[in-house]
Amino acid sequence: MPGLFLDRLWPGLVAWTILYISDYSLTIACARLYQAGAREKIAFEGSYEITPYYQGDINALRSLSPRFLAALLFSLVWLSAVWWLAMESFFPAMYAFLLGGMILLELAIHVRHFRNLVLFRAIVGSDAVRGRIEYPRRLMLRMSSIEILAFSGLFAVVFAFTGSWFVLGGAVTCLSLAFKHFRLARK
Repeated sequence: MPGLFLDRLWPGLVAWTILYISDYSLTIACARLYQAGAREKIAFEGSYEITPYYQGDINALRSLSPRFLAALLFSLVWLSAVWWLAMESFFPAMYAFLLGGMILLELAIHVRHFRNLVLFRAIVGSDAVRGRIEYPRRLMLRMSSIEILAFSGLFAVVFAFTGSWFVLGGAVTCLSLAFKHFRLARK
């Protein structure tokens, strides 16, 4: 099965496109629930969206974002270029590393979306959650950093057992995002 995603370009592009669209769609769904009442129980300082690039679109609940489409197109071109280079070079694992980094990071982020979706649905229109909690931006970013760092550690352990460049890519990109959120939290 890994050969299907690594030996041919289109399966990786399709998988990435589905995950990337799903990420944005789940972010919008959670942001809608947040604005529909979840923020009365859980308040995040600043934007609900962590990624500065998308904050304006998410705050406006834009289902179709030119920024999103541009980023998706750029990422598909980038994946295609790396696949082509990997197939033409002495280092075909380069594509596996990049694809794994992108897909496994998205899967880690999806875990957060599903958790928020369940929590926000429980909050909106019910008394399942009582009281109110407020997260300063710094704490929100630190918590995100730790959560993504945990996925990096998980993927690193899986890599130690499998030697998979795909999994190593996931460990590295999760580690990179964890440090990015940690740096943003320190500002």
